[in-house]
Amino acid sequence: MQTTGQSAIESTQSTSVCKHLDVYGIRVRYKAQGSGEQVLLLHGWGSSLDSMTALFDALTPAYSVFAIDFPGHGKSELPPERWGVCDYTDCLLQVMDALGLERPHVLAHSFGGRVAIRLAKYHHTRVNKMILVDSAGVRPRRPLKSYFKIALAKTGKFSAKFGGRAGKALRDYIYSRVGSKDYVSAGPLRDTFVRVVNEDQTEMLADVLAPTLLVWGAQDRDTPIESAKVMAELIPNASLVVMDNAGHYSFLDQPHKFNLIVKKFLRS
Repeated sequence: MQTTGQSAIESTQSTSVCKHLDVYGIRVRYKAQGSGEQVLLLHGWGSSLDSMTALFDALTPAYSVFAIDFPGHGKSELPPERWGVCDYTDCLLQVMDALGLERPHVLAHSFGGRVAIRLAKYHHTRVNKMILVDSAGVRPRRPLKSYFKIALAKTGKFSAKFGGRAGKALRDYIYSRVGSKDYVSAGPLRDTFVRVVNEDQTEMLADVLAPTLLVWGAQDRDTPIESAKVMAELIPNASLVVMDNAGHYSFLDQPHKFNLIVKKFLRS
């Protein structure tokens, strides 16, 4: 099914003004608007705070809403080295401290969900309610063909290490053919991407104490519905809403319905 979510990102605009702050020597972009209870929006991999503009604007009449660009995304600077989810979480904590976010509601999409899960486990006093939207974090069951791709990728890595320029060219060709679109487009973040996607957070879920709403697109092919069911089973206080006619960007594919679900959860 063709969904409209990702293609809608570039067309969204907001009246709020983006600003920057310095975290670990990295220039991090953020925006903040509204008043009331605090809500923190975390975008997915390869995206930016701009992907959540419509949601940001929908929440600002009733909440004090914050959104950031993770380092290496949007208009934030690259991390200085290969980062993992723990590094992104530490960075987020610094941002929260700088912006006076003591215990916000956290709404996180895809990769942002990985950071939110880690935040909720190790810093549970900093999270109020949590909304995970088509979230990463649970390693999905691999189809048989993926093992063939892994073997090819290892061949490419070996070729690059011992084959000189020709070996590196072969590696790049193999990666372009078998790598995911996120990996291929990651550029200088490729090593970080590999580290991040290989972190399975399943064992963390039982320690997530925040009341959690899981919102999933029924046609999500990037983070399959099986992952949502695992999260719903293991997170102690979690509920799951599956949205028809929506994919990985369910909050953009069905914005009106999504916003109603989120607002009802935040008010409850």
